[in-house]
Amino acid sequence: MMAAGQAAVHGSEVVLIEKMKRLGSKIAISGKGRCNLTNAGDIADFISYYPGNGKFLFASLKEFDNQALIGFFKGYGVKTKIERGARVFPEADDSEVIVNALKQFLGDAGVKVILGQTAGRVITEDQKVRGLELKLSHEVLPADAVIVATGGASFPRTGSAGDGYAIAEELGHKVIHPLPALVPVRTLEQWPEQLQGLTLKNVNASIWVEGKKKAEEFGEMLFTHFGISGPIILTLSRTASHALSVGQNVEIRIDLKPALSYEQLDLRLQRDFEKYQNKQFKNALEDLLPKSMIPVIVALSQIHPEKAIHQVSKTERTRLCRLLKELLLHITGTLGMGAAIVTSGGIDVKQINPSTMESRLIRGLFWAGEVIDIDGVTGGYNLQAAFSTGFKAGKAAAHYVRTAV
Repeated sequence: MMAAGQAAVHGSEVVLIEKMKRLGSKIAISGKGRCNLTNAGDIADFISYYPGNGKFLFASLKEFDNQALIGFFKGYGVKTKIERGARVFPEADDSEVIVNALKQFLGDAGVKVILGQTAGRVITEDQKVRGLELKLSHEVLPADAVIVATGGASFPRTGSAGDGYAIAEELGHKVIHPLPALVPVRTLEQWPEQLQGLTLKNVNASIWVEGKKKAEEFGEMLFTHFGISGPIILTLSRTASHALSVGQNVEIRIDLKPALSYEQLDLRLQRDFEKYQNKQFKNALEDLLPKSMIPVIVALSQIHPEKAIHQVSKTERTRLCRLLKELLLHITGTLGMGAAIVTSGGIDVKQINPSTMESRLIRGLFWAGEVIDIDGVTGGYNLQAAFSTGFKAGKAAAHYVRTAV
């Protein structure tokens, strides 16, 4: 929608082909229906939040940054607010206001929208775009330029089912194998199911591949019936997806008390044990852990639940301390593309000009959004990338049409 509108604003006659029966299906469900459209942080820091080819986005983010995006929606009556982590949401807490603003933009720009029709083969001649064939009707729309903004392969029920990859490969583009990212993960251990729905805040999670630490995140996580989720787990899941895809062993270790060193935690345990010295072990952890988590930690500690606190040995206390600092989970998989917020992988950025989003192989062919091999962490970065590359592609495509010989 951003690409189509920008192309029209800059003088082109534009037709938008939408696979679904409505526009903006994926925006409508983003941010749990509230739409975290960008992040209010310093745009100079944005690149570091895209583990997937962040540098490729430099030109797009520079031309159409977070403040420009907020200003764009403000022009259509959408007021925004900033929440934890500098996440930007509509004041209305309703993603439909974003969809409606974009619809109004398309209408004002004079974009013709065709719903319920799937884009098929891009027609080329002498390595230049000449048109687009519609998959269902086989009708060919003459075109001097085509922008492919079909999304990745995550949440296929919203229309982003990887269609753009087939278009790319038919035209000779390399597609980096798509994998789910920002996705909940499954664990070998069954005990997370006992904690289903429990959210832990201010914890540290680190991901280990073949025994080596690859990344860590601090913040909030969630236990589920299949494993773990929540913001810090979603961020780490990209590393898990890539490692699991090549058969590597993946672990996540949770530090339940990151503010305390091992020595400080041991002293804390000693104070609690002194306080509850006449209680049984299973009843002495209330000051340390959420109530629902105590039976799980007691079982994992291998300390008898009915053992008197004053009888717990130093060796057992040390083992408990390590458990609280390194709660281990073996990752067996993810919930897959159907549950992934974004896709890692897509059109190889080496075959796209980042200054225009035009293909380096086919003149008049432009790319925008998640169909490209770019992905960011949670916090509004992925939608900002989509809007910025869409803005860049639309403007550049219109310029190409005006000036192409």
